[in-house]
Amino acid sequence: MTRPAILGLFLLTACAATAQSVNSDALIIQDFKNRVAEYVKLRSSIEGSLPQLKKGESAQQIDDQSKAMAAKIRAARRRAKQGDLFTEPIRKELRRLIVIASKGLDRPRIAASLKHAEPVAPRLLINGVYPQGVPLQSTPPTLLANLPELPKEVEYRIAGPLLVLVDAKTGLVLDYMKHAIP
Repeated sequence: MTRPAILGLFLLTACAATAQSVNSDALIIQDFKNRVAEYVKLRSSIEGSLPQLKKGESAQQIDDQSKAMAAKIRAARRRAKQGDLFTEPIRKELRRLIVIASKGLDRPRIAASLKHAEPVAPRLLINGVYPQGVPLQSTPPTLLANLPELPKEVEYRIAGPLLVLVDAKTGLVLDYMKHAIP
C-alpha cells in the first residue's frame, strides 16, 4: 500500500470513529429529550383534566390549582426515582457538556457567577416540591446554553453541586444529578 493510501485509510478510520462518537452523544441527548417530552405529555394530560382558571382568579385559587396538579402528577409518577430522567449515560453526557462550558472562554464568567450566587443545598426528594423560601441559585446563561434545551414546562436549577429538573408550574422535583457542577 502506498503512503497516501495508508494516510487516507487512517483519516477515514479517524473520521468514522469521530462520527460514531458524535452520533452516540446525539442519541444520548435525544433520549434525554424524549424522557422529558414523555413527562410533559403526562403533565399536559393532567393539566387538561383540571378545571380551567379564569382571568382574575385569586392567588389562593391559583395556588390550590397548582397543588391539585402536583398531587395528580405525584400519583401518576408514584414510582418515580432519581435517575429516571437523568440516566447514567445522560448524566455522563451532561457532565461532559458542563465541563466543556466550564473550561472554555466563558470559564471565568461561569466561575464568578457561581461564586457570587448564594449557595444553596436543599434536601431534595423526587416528586417533592422544591423547597420554598430557599433562594434560587442563579444559573449562568453560558452554562445553560451548553445544556439541552428544555420545554417551557420544565426548568434546570442549580442547588450547590446538583443539577435539578423542576416542573416550572408546580415546583415538583422531577430528577437531579449529583456532582454535576464542578
